[in-house]
Amino acid sequence: MSSRRDFVKSSAASAAAFSIVPRHVLGGPGFTPPSDMVRYAAIGIGGKGDQDVQGIAKAGASVAALCDVDWRNGRRNFARFPDAKRFKDYREMLDTMGSEIDAVSVTVPDHSHAAAVMAALRLNKPVFCQKPLTRTLGEARAVMAEAKKRNVATQMGNQGHTGLGTRLLREWYEAGAIGEIREVHYWTNRPIWPQGFNPDQLAYNTPSTMDWNLWLGPAPDRPYSPLIAPFNWRGYWDYGTGALGDIACHAMDAAFWTFDLRNPTRISPDSTQLYEETAPKSSRIDYEFPATASRPAIKVSWRDGGMWPPRPPQVASTDQWPIGADGGQLWVGKDGAMVADIYGDNARLLDDKKMEQFTKSPLPVKYARSPGVYAEWINAITGKGPAPMSNFAGHSGPLTEMVLLGCVAVRAGRVLDLAPDGTIKTPLQPEWVNPTYRAGFQL
Repeated sequence: MSSRRDFVKSSAASAAAFSIVPRHVLGGPGFTPPSDMVRYAAIGIGGKGDQDVQGIAKAGASVAALCDVDWRNGRRNFARFPDAKRFKDYREMLDTMGSEIDAVSVTVPDHSHAAAVMAALRLNKPVFCQKPLTRTLGEARAVMAEAKKRNVATQMGNQGHTGLGTRLLREWYEAGAIGEIREVHYWTNRPIWPQGFNPDQLAYNTPSTMDWNLWLGPAPDRPYSPLIAPFNWRGYWDYGTGALGDIACHAMDAAFWTFDLRNPTRISPDSTQLYEETAPKSSRIDYEFPATASRPAIKVSWRDGGMWPPRPPQVASTDQWPIGADGGQLWVGKDGAMVADIYGDNARLLDDKKMEQFTKSPLPVKYARSPGVYAEWINAITGKGPAPMSNFAGHSGPLTEMVLLGCVAVRAGRVLDLAPDGTIKTPLQPEWVNPTYRAGFQL
């Protein structure tokens, strides 16, 4: 049997030899996958993880291992894939199955993203990770550097980047539909979990199916609380990134891609009362991006907690504003405006005549349509397609970094000034950028 070291050395070379199997081949009792099928291990298999496992399997992967700190979360996938090996600790899974798996997904709370992703990358495994890529800026930079070094197929789960709406927004803009860009506005119904409070430190009984120590992972030790897990962790700075971190990697993606929104020069936050441990109930964040050779200066405004931008003049009635039950985006140009929902879907120009023209006579396809967020990743692993669009080093890492700068500004409660190279000039608490990890969960 080959050693893990031998497998790691050969994994990149062997990737091109894989082939996609039909979508209906998902595995089942007694199913033995063909030797050329991508053998896949999932870290986090409940909630969104359940969707990721199903999506990746349908894209052509064989589910070889399933890992979750709470096996109650794994009921459905354990039943679907009874031959997959089961783990609670992803470190044990990667250590014992390094030579038996070809790719890894990470769908766990934000605070454990970086450690799990880095562990998989260091085994030269292609990695799929849910958004945001990391919880902190330092982690985002470390993951980007490691992904660039390993040069394996990586993909973040901001599925809107593979959608038609994201491509239409860019194609319409570049065709001159709204003129030069001036402002982009975002709004969301998040948070849909409690935040903006001082949490209690009461100790509750940990569910019998959960390993709380593994759930905490790199985060500071504290008693289990049902007010944190399994869902409400997003509002806590130790585990999540608030409303902005949760949804902005979806919402801001199309404009980030279209206008290359890296290295803002100033970020100005405003929010309800600040608390040390949790994100505020609502916030507004204004990003200022300098002009480049290809576009003018842009102001990007984010609103959460029930706030939304003023109704644009092209929308006649207050009954028609704001769009989208979950939130939306508004691109304002010199000669018009366009809107879409939070994922870039349902895109439309606010000029009815232009919209009718583009509907009757669609523009030539400028940006290739995607087979989907999971298929992009599997196709790249198997050599059937190019690198995923939202890969860590080139797209999703910089996007996450831009989003997290806003989180830091909100947490600090003051304006962040940045140098042209992205260096933060405003003093910050070091832990907010480069956190300390518990032993055994370091990057």
